[in-house]
Amino acid sequence: MHGRALSLLKLGGVGSVHECLEAVAHAASIPCEPRSWVLAVQLRIEGWTDPRWPTMQELDEVCPDRPCCLMSFDHHSVVVNTHALRAAGFTHSSPDPDAGVLVRDREGQPTGVLLESAAMKAWHSAPEPTPNERKDHVRAAITDLARHGFVEVHDLLSPDWLGPTLAELDGEEPLPLRVGLFAPLDRVRYQHEASARWSRADRIRLLGGKIFADGTLNSRTAWMLHPYREPLDGHPLGKPLVTRDSVLAAMRACAALNVQLAVHAIGDAAVRCVLDAAEQQAGRQPNQRPLRIEHAELVDSADVGRFAPLGVVASVQPCHLLTDVEILRRELPHRLDRVFPLREFIDTGCTPGDLLVFGSDTPIVRPHPEDSIRAAVYRRRPDQPAEAAIGLEHALSELECRAAFAAPPPPG
Repeated sequence: MHGRALSLLKLGGVGSVHECLEAVAHAASIPCEPRSWVLAVQLRIEGWTDPRWPTMQELDEVCPDRPCCLMSFDHHSVVVNTHALRAAGFTHSSPDPDAGVLVRDREGQPTGVLLESAAMKAWHSAPEPTPNERKDHVRAAITDLARHGFVEVHDLLSPDWLGPTLAELDGEEPLPLRVGLFAPLDRVRYQHEASARWSRADRIRLLGGKIFADGTLNSRTAWMLHPYREPLDGHPLGKPLVTRDSVLAAMRACAALNVQLAVHAIGDAAVRCVLDAAEQQAGRQPNQRPLRIEHAELVDSADVGRFAPLGVVASVQPCHLLTDVEILRRELPHRLDRVFPLREFIDTGCTPGDLLVFGSDTPIVRPHPEDSIRAAVYRRRPDQPAEAAIGLEHALSELECRAAFAAPPPPG
């Protein structure tokens, strides 16, 4: 995904709806194969001078002849034009799909904004890259990540073709970093069986399975204990994507294969649900790999101290604080003291590099380690005054941050 994003239209630098539409219009004007899609990434409307989504009608005007799909930087929402909506199989009367939302206006008409599974359905309706293009994308990603100093990469939603592609690249020239794969839960058994053909000692390995407990803050689908100030209609606490029982089932499925489970959980309710499942499972599977919670951006004070006793890894990316400032202050002003409680993690037994690990989360955010270090130390953007810091009581030292990045290889 990181390598492919390097080749797509990037909207991270636009500052308004007008600039966004101009960029899309320019991309749509470039000669191409008939009906080929206009795909873009890094859309972050919260940082615009007029923070709103482009409408489906506006996209129809600047891209009238081709499907157009613009991916939010968090990869949990898109906005599409009419051609793309239809290509995804949605009509104006379509109900929300399971674990997804078609955002509608006051008249009940789709706005073009799609969330969660609906967004993924639209994005994957575009033609997939060819095997050769995929190989080029993976090669570009590895080169770029190694350039930023990474020595180990974990892919947290690995398609079936990724392991064989990595092995092919490694056969041409040994990879400059270690790669661990986490397959979607419904594919983890298949990839576990297939990994005998593509695993490469300590360089390419299947580490586990992956599920999503909730959405994201910017789409207001992160699952919260307390309501958003301006929630999505019908979703005051966000969008739960699991239950405790479904997390338990995922843990047991991965334990049966002797692999780890990674759970995307951004909101404090999602984190609590996963910890509840871990607590229920504790001690029942003696050789179970450590459960790993990805992101843990908001964690209630009653739950931070549960990680270490349960052996749950807090796999966090403090750099998200730099991109989520606006949505946090607008939607969750009453919970700012629970954003990335890193100091509390350490104080309650999560040793940096062991139960507290940092990562990049590319391509959601750029893979620059210094972004997470700055966010964890100063708790604000470089251009913001000291009083703009969020949760300064949770700040870490630079030494602690670097220790959190230097996680050892997973057990063999």
